[in-house]
Amino acid sequence: MILGAGTAGTMVANKLRAKYTPAELDITIVDQDDQHHYQPGYLFLPFGQLAPGQIVRSRHSFIPDGVNLLLCGVQRVDAEAKQVHLRNGGLLDYDTLIIATGVQARPEATPGGVGPEYGKSVHNFYDLEAAERLQEAMRTFQGGRLVVHITDVPFKCPVAPLEFTFLADAYFKDKKIRKKVDIVFVTPLDGAFTKPVASRELADALKKRNVTLETDFAIAEIDNERKEIVSFDDRRIPFDLLVTVPLNMGPDYIAESGLGDDLNLVPCDQGTMRALAHPDIFVLGDGGTLQTSKAGSVAHFQVDIFMENWPQYLAGQQLTHNFDGHANCFIESGDGKGMLLDFNYETQPYTGTFPLPVVGPMALLKETRANHWAKLAFRFVYWEFLIKGRPLPFTADMYLMGKNIEGPASGTATADLFKGLFSKAAKSPSKVAGTAAKARAKAGRGARPYTAKPTEPKAAARAAAGPSEPVPVYVAQKGVDSTADPATVLPDPIIPKF
Repeated sequence: MILGAGTAGTMVANKLRAKYTPAELDITIVDQDDQHHYQPGYLFLPFGQLAPGQIVRSRHSFIPDGVNLLLCGVQRVDAEAKQVHLRNGGLLDYDTLIIATGVQARPEATPGGVGPEYGKSVHNFYDLEAAERLQEAMRTFQGGRLVVHITDVPFKCPVAPLEFTFLADAYFKDKKIRKKVDIVFVTPLDGAFTKPVASRELADALKKRNVTLETDFAIAEIDNERKEIVSFDDRRIPFDLLVTVPLNMGPDYIAESGLGDDLNLVPCDQGTMRALAHPDIFVLGDGGTLQTSKAGSVAHFQVDIFMENWPQYLAGQQLTHNFDGHANCFIESGDGKGMLLDFNYETQPYTGTFPLPVVGPMALLKETRANHWAKLAFRFVYWEFLIKGRPLPFTADMYLMGKNIEGPASGTATADLFKGLFSKAAKSPSKVAGTAAKARAKAGRGARPYTAKPTEPKAAARAAAGPSEPVPVYVAQKGVDSTADPATVLPDPIIPKF
């Protein structure tokens, strides 16, 4: 049973059906309507770069034959009875449940978020109707203060508000009114982004565009009468046009079912996406507590790891494949250029080239036209490959080649990658300390690729020990405790919690 026919739900349904016949695996997917939205398109709609017809298609056209698609809302899940209660009164039994209903913007969660100015001078672009209203507001805006604001983390696509800011700068330049517009970027973080290197580079990009950066802003309310956003420490930022990223929360049925935390996110294992409280529930897409970005690339890599673990799960064995938090995100920066971020749980976004050293063709944390065209091409890739479960050249593996490492990093180092390619040896993750790499460079040995001694793959160790015995009960994987404060379990967490 799959709840949610969005990116993750549709993708996993296609991959499971391609691997198992209906006689082997009965698959049902549930969603409330037949509209599949290309959510990255919301960003472009306010600037007239995409139309609604390019963003929305029918869900059923992407659901493979032999998969039951039910169009109905979910009331609650009874995890103990393994049943899903639908809003129409229907009752569905399941053996395994995949929660893929993601998160939604909740502007009403902020005092004043849906006040008299909502839809007039207060906007967001996190659903289709809101993005359309914002398009009209941007078209008629003739000058004043534009405030781009983040309510709290986590939220879908962490780079989206930065992208909106860059695109707004370019948009007003094209309209010849940029000098009449004061742009302020307001965030609850202590910098432009969640990691030091990316924060440094993105803050510099904001500064070059004459955008004011306001940090550590924990919003208390949106004052509709005075048209100000107000922080808990009583800082006030006036606006003529406010584009806010509302609080993101999981759907209400998660709370009704007692499955989630205070944001209706389901606590799950950081490596296997398996619900901590229920071994027959997996969380794919944005709806879990993974300490990485809520983005399409993450959903893609999650599903790949899930599919590798699925045969072991069916056999009652311990799951041995672990997701490392890998994400890569393109940032549209305006004027026909874009940036790219590539990171995981232990590797922050670094500068460099991707996917190959030196030649790229894409640059990390640098504005290039190649990144822009790759961002635009993703819409075609999304509709024709990603959600249909077709093979893509990008895998869940994190490669360190091409990156200018400035701190700790975890992934496949360059030497290990080539060893695996040419000797067909098993690749193994390597951890690299950026300071050590710098020390070698200073000593005159920086020309060769840095490597770390590969550790013995767990799979090889198990093979040497003999056949695996079925595990009778769920054994949590070694990883990050999703219920803990990220600040206490990860150094410089990718997504801190406030």
